Amino acid sequence: MRRPKFRSDTKASLRPNKLMGQHFLHSQAALLAIVEAANLQPDDIVLEVGPGKGVLTKKLLERAKKVVAVEKDARFMELLQPLSLHLEIIHGDILKRDDLFAKKYKLVANIPYYLTSHLIKKFLHGKGELAVLLIQEEVARRIVAHPPHMNVLALSVQAFADARIAKKVPRSSFRPAPRVDSAIIVIEKKKSFFEEYKIKEEDFFALVKKAFSGKRKKLRNTIG
Repeated sequence: MRRPKFRSDTKASLRPNKLMGQHFLHSQAALLAIVEAANLQPDDIVLEVGPGKGVLTKKLLERAKKVVAVEKDARFMELLQPLSLHLEIIHGDILKRDDLFAKKYKLVANIPYYLTSHLIKKFLHGKGELAVLLIQEEVARRIVAHPPHMNVLALSVQAFADARIAKKVPRSSFRPAPRVDSAIIVIEKKKSFFEEYKIKEEDFFALVKKAFSGKRKKLRNTIG
């Protein structure tokens, strides 16, 4: 099948959309590090969020059985379609597609920073087994923090999964460059804290939020 040719004005229209928090990753080293961290197998199905021009998508397709790419920006749909028969492209908002999290998958993506906490929450409560995300470095370090430096986000993630930083990615790896550096974080599901100790999730997080609401107070006074 002959691939469609894109006119120069079409290419010019594919500039990053600031309102969507778009920063295009161009570092081959970072792209390879993301794929390596996902440890993709020939029978894996990958859920990619915000594929954009498809630079990461192409590398995922080389190793996975199938890639399901969810893109909110309609400008990229025509560009992504010719990539592979093993690519399913969905035009829409990933946060409104709970059905995609109800299947077995690996979540691999370079995402806009504003999506981070919402997307991780969807992943942790879905059927995905592994998430490899390129996110803001500061947030990644908060997620992998250990006591006594843990916050609610770290507790929320580590109650369900093991988390580690695979690689720091400098801001110069993007066009346009964001104001902060990024990091590749790997979140791998485990038997949850709640399953293991037979604790109700809602009760646990109600207690955690109450405790963190008074950080400078004695714990017994905060939750008493």
